[in-house]
Amino acid sequence: MKVALVGIGKIAIDQHVPAIANSPDWELAATVSRKGSVEGVEAFDDFAAFLSARPDVSVVSLCLPPVPRFDYAEAALLAGRHVMLEKPPGATLAEVHALQALAAAKGLTLYTTWHSRMALAVAPAKAWLADKRILKAHITWREDVRKWHPGQDWVFEPGGMGVFDPGINALSILTEILPAPVHLTAASLEFPSNRQTPIGAKLTFSGNVTADFDWRQTGPQTWDIEVETDHGPMALRMGGNVLEINGKPAGGENTIMGEYPALYARMAELVARGASEVDLAPMVHVADALTLGRRIETEAFDF
Repeated sequence: MKVALVGIGKIAIDQHVPAIANSPDWELAATVSRKGSVEGVEAFDDFAAFLSARPDVSVVSLCLPPVPRFDYAEAALLAGRHVMLEKPPGATLAEVHALQALAAAKGLTLYTTWHSRMALAVAPAKAWLADKRILKAHITWREDVRKWHPGQDWVFEPGGMGVFDPGINALSILTEILPAPVHLTAASLEFPSNRQTPIGAKLTFSGNVTADFDWRQTGPQTWDIEVETDHGPMALRMGGNVLEINGKPAGGENTIMGEYPALYARMAELVARGASEVDLAPMVHVADALTLGRRIETEAFDF
């Protein structure tokens, strides 16, 4: 199938382009971006012009920041194209519900992708926890915003989500692996004095689940989920790619290279079946944190 990538930034170049290039299901037929492009692929800088010129491209994968994404997704669905949404799937929950209804009405596929759920050890962790009683769980998700979003001020603007941009990856894993759902009960959010979104967050959920997100960690990065059960401890490390059970290695591999290929394989399945997959559980937790969160002002932050 032919797919167009919209928004040719760091994540598109690093992950989407190689995933498509190595897939037996997809051909990258066009890109749409104000600045970026992919060598050898027809490039547009106007989305409406692309939709008009390339009716043969049946799938659009949106890699734009969350705030402008709704208009592009709506236009694509109205033009009869299937749509993939990079995480988070939108700037608000309501707009994703609107897209879901539109896709259903048009008989099109809408896929809210959560790449961290495709990490190598997530499925084995979910299977192991399925019949266990959860005593407590803790997420430690600390990384360096300057490394992963260099100079991208939009992450600190309204809708950019701040530290929840990476933190929602942890929440996507949590909502996938726990045998029963949890809900947020409290949050404290650190906002730089010159920014509109948080750079740090501490969350408390029902079921004795807690999380610590921080975007200021330099050096080695930390992406851990540790779970205590009635059958001993389990841990997911390296963003869900390494599994430990009772303190011993139990599967996975220290790589993220399989996550985006798995997303595109899943999209191919959904289109073939005429189905959609819209899961907003991780984003609900973020919205609840921004609703319940106690604001703490911290020092100014600049790239």
